[in-house]
Amino acid sequence: MSLPLTIDTTSSCCMPPLTSTVTVDEAERIAHVFKALSDPTRVRLLSLIAATLGGEACICDLIDPVGLSQGTVSHHMKLLAEAGLVTREQRGKWAYFALADGALEGVAASLRALS
Repeated sequence: MSLPLTIDTTSSCCMPPLTSTVTVDEAERIAHVFKALSDPTRVRLLSLIAATLGGEACICDLIDPVGLSQGTVSHHMKLLAEAGLVTREQRGKWAYFALADGALEGVAASLRALS
């Protein structure tokens, strides 16, 4: 019995070549959103806003429920806004936040696109 002298590298052993279902830009955007959601305080802040009757909350109303300073809550809200999860409206001294239209549905769609 003789063995081949070269190995055929033109074909894969079992599977077709792998291809990604998301582009590099899409993956970066999705990762940015999930990074914003990776902190439990930010998830709680989103939950608090979603639970309000008018669908929006003043920053002053978000401080006590999470037990953090106004500056820290503002920082968390800035990250959520940068990720496109909330909108911010300045009314005099206070900032009001609301869930961005379709933001949570977009997060769910991003997860479905990965499967």
